[in-house]
Amino acid sequence: MIDAMLGYRQGEIHSAEFSDEWGKLCIPFEDSLSEEQIDIFHKNLDCVSDTAAAEMRAAYKVGFKDSVALMREVQE
Repeated sequence: MIDAMLGYRQGEIHSAEFSDEWGKLCIPFEDSLSEEQIDIFHKNLDCVSDTAAAEMRAAYKVGFKDSVALMREVQE
């Protein structure tokens, strides 16, 4: 159920924009790569993004469960 709630709200979560430092580092780096290396680099970035998303989902679940436990405790 928590996954369904998170999935429903996910469309309302706005993505953060890349920092200026990211642009300063990433653009010259990508310019130095071959097409094959760029593909591999982008796949690595996708893996990092997927891992971060999984961590955020896990944190959301833990926070939700902690909030419910706190509400129960306050009502007792």
